[in-house]
Amino acid sequence: MHADTLITGATIITMDSSRRVLTGGALAIAGDRIVAVGKAEEVARLVEAREVVDGRRFVMTPGFINGHVHVTETLFKGFMPENLGFDDAVWKWSVPLHEGQDAAEQGLGAKLAAVSMLRTGTTCFLEAGTVIAMEAVFRAVEETGIRARIGKWVLDRAFVPGQNQAALTDAALRELEAELAAYPGADGQRVAAWPLLIGHNTNTDALWIGAKALADSHKAGISAHMSPAPGDAAWYVAATGDRPAVHLARLGVLGSNVSLTHMVHVDDDEVAALAETGTHVIHCPVAAIKGAYGTSQVGRFPEMAAAGVNIWLGTDGADTADLMRPMTLMAGLFKDARRDGAVFPAHETLEMATVNAARAMGMRAEIGALAVGMRADLVLHDTDRPEWRPLLNAVSQLVWCASGAGVHSVWVDGRRVVDNYRCTTIDEEKLFAEVQAAAQAYVGRSGLPSITAWPVS
Repeated sequence: MHADTLITGATIITMDSSRRVLTGGALAIAGDRIVAVGKAEEVARLVEAREVVDGRRFVMTPGFINGHVHVTETLFKGFMPENLGFDDAVWKWSVPLHEGQDAAEQGLGAKLAAVSMLRTGTTCFLEAGTVIAMEAVFRAVEETGIRARIGKWVLDRAFVPGQNQAALTDAALRELEAELAAYPGADGQRVAAWPLLIGHNTNTDALWIGAKALADSHKAGISAHMSPAPGDAAWYVAATGDRPAVHLARLGVLGSNVSLTHMVHVDDDEVAALAETGTHVIHCPVAAIKGAYGTSQVGRFPEMAAAGVNIWLGTDGADTADLMRPMTLMAGLFKDARRDGAVFPAHETLEMATVNAARAMGMRAEIGALAVGMRADLVLHDTDRPEWRPLLNAVSQLVWCASGAGVHSVWVDGRRVVDNYRCTTIDEEKLFAEVQAAAQAYVGRSGLPSITAWPVS
């Protein structure tokens, strides 16, 4: 068998159907696919490769899949104060900062986010639905070599008296139709559009129904924010008589191509509705803790998992693109909250970042595991680092000890996009300089104050 690349000698966490962990393993790539995985001596008998990579110092994993990330928020990383309530954080800071960006700034932010994810082992992401300059973001993301599903900022509810609700909904649906036509993904495109909704109470029932029909017909998915704080449930109960997940289930817009993000403040009926409809839930534990959502006090994620709800992970805002930080938090938060060390062990949180996420993305046969026939999206974690030595349990140490700082190399579709800790697809120094200059100009004209605990001169 001829292959383009053979990586040999690594410890391979396959995430395959048997969840094999291979010491002294090897993996071969031909084109964009994995053509062999097994013990090094077995693969060596099968494969003749153009390039051989010595993998003996590495732990290999599938590329991680980030379920929720606002890629344009990287331009205001660190700028928003920590002590904001949920409504102020969203409406007085985050929304104006998003809306104040021009197309060039959105593209720069998205490119930085993609590079940050690749450099920490994420090979695929689902954008959070707050892109304004779709073409600029699409081109920036595509250039980096990452796999992605992105969507334009879409909301339609008339909050201002006198607005034409029907016209707002019609315009929103036309936006969704246009982006799906311009950036299709049904044929396996690496970067494509999904009809993403802001969620909360910003989208009407008519838009939900139309977006779900579009997603179904285009073999796409939907995601939306919901219930990080009690306000969403209170609004839905007042407006519809039901809590959010129950109302959406009764509309018929939940299902196996739908993911709801946050879902901290939910009740038993909502957990049942999610499980019965096959709807996925994305948890962003870093954002939840920083935002004081109460996830460790009221979050029902263990109950969701027990009911069969598929849970995957996101990084959310600008603070981190390293999905290994949410993995560690997810493995610990609910152990402590329930005083039960058996809740969400390391191997289950790794599943949330790989196979669970691939299932939610509708790509279970393509990504999320290292098996013959799957796309060659993979990561080499450098074990010649203090956090990895001694190497005794690769899965446990990946989640509890390591971080994205140890990612040495990354392949997406068989292309090496990170090599020796550097992105191969773009000029990192140029990008970092452009981002610094653009961000300083951008936050300067935002009109929002720069708030620091200590004086900066």
